[in-house]
Amino acid sequence: MPYWRLSAYYLFYFASLGVLVPYWSLYLQAEGYDALAIGLLMAILSGTKIVAPMVWGHLVDQSGRRMPLVRLATLLSLLAFAPVLVAQGLWLMALAMLLFSFFWNAALPQVEAVTFNHLRERPSRYALVRLWGSIGFILVVAILGIQLETASFAVVPLWVLALLVGIWLSALFIPDSAPPAHDDASPGLRALLARPETLAFFAACFLMQLGHGIYYAFYSIHLEAAGYSSSSVGWLWSLGVIAEVAIFLVMHHLLERFGARRVLLWSLALAIVRWLVIGAFIGQLGLQIVAQLLHAATFGSFHAAAIHWVHHAFSGRTQGRGQALYNSLSFGLGGASGSLIGGLLWTDAGPLVTFGVAAIAAAFGLVIGWCWMKAPSR
Repeated sequence: MPYWRLSAYYLFYFASLGVLVPYWSLYLQAEGYDALAIGLLMAILSGTKIVAPMVWGHLVDQSGRRMPLVRLATLLSLLAFAPVLVAQGLWLMALAMLLFSFFWNAALPQVEAVTFNHLRERPSRYALVRLWGSIGFILVVAILGIQLETASFAVVPLWVLALLVGIWLSALFIPDSAPPAHDDASPGLRALLARPETLAFFAACFLMQLGHGIYYAFYSIHLEAAGYSSSSVGWLWSLGVIAEVAIFLVMHHLLERFGARRVLLWSLALAIVRWLVIGAFIGQLGLQIVAQLLHAATFGSFHAAAIHWVHHAFSGRTQGRGQALYNSLSFGLGGASGSLIGGLLWTDAGPLVTFGVAAIAAAFGLVIGWCWMKAPSR
């Protein structure tokens, strides 16, 4: 089990998210983009997750070799980010972000599969590896937030570039790992996708991440408009991910005791509360602290349980595409839909309605999961 080499990849990858998620929308705002343009550009970061993981997942499942393709994708994402530094105007920026994010989003699902293959009989221990990604996120959010008190937002893309170098270097040292052997009679991808519990699971993931798409694109803007400083924005984001780290430390106990289905349902229920608190009470710091602590459920426990569910539902030759589908339909389609919806609603309807839509999406996900989602069967 190459624990530290895998952990280094997660640390650098999610540290880059620690720049892009809280501060990229503020960087775009400082560059003169309006809410609709910001929603579109943030949607591109999520939208390429719809296609890229599936394309690379298919290549991996055909070749059986993950890490060579992961290393290629991380290198290409580094090279493709360079035009973002000089792009002027909406459409040039959109094209540059499209190229960069296509390769950036291709690698993570395959690293997730490699991690589970190394874990073998202890998949519930995944969270102990993944928590280093959360630590990377916290460190970057806090440090960059302090720097932005005195520096201009022009430093934001430079941070991304440096962290992309770290992602590529860490990928060079992760050993590949083939999936465990499975019987040829195990269900194919089409048969797995025809199962009601599989469809319900992916629908719940899509709806959960739709709410997060709104949150990622507009929470920092919402805080800044309410009078919070850049460092306060950074610390609130960090608090959410600290809560995420705490839940990762105990996730293997929660999954072993309650199972993935119950954890997913509780996470969806708490997401309803979180989005309503953010939308309605942005000026009350105490309630925002509570809302950020709920990140432990809406992202931390939900993601760990979802990855666990996918690992057990998709095996053998479907493993790479199963992880890719999860990323594509949830973080990709769900996140992009949320960013676009937020961009359309933010200026005219306002934050309460926009985050209300996120709460409604989580409520629908809860109902679908309660009625049709069950533990995966092979």
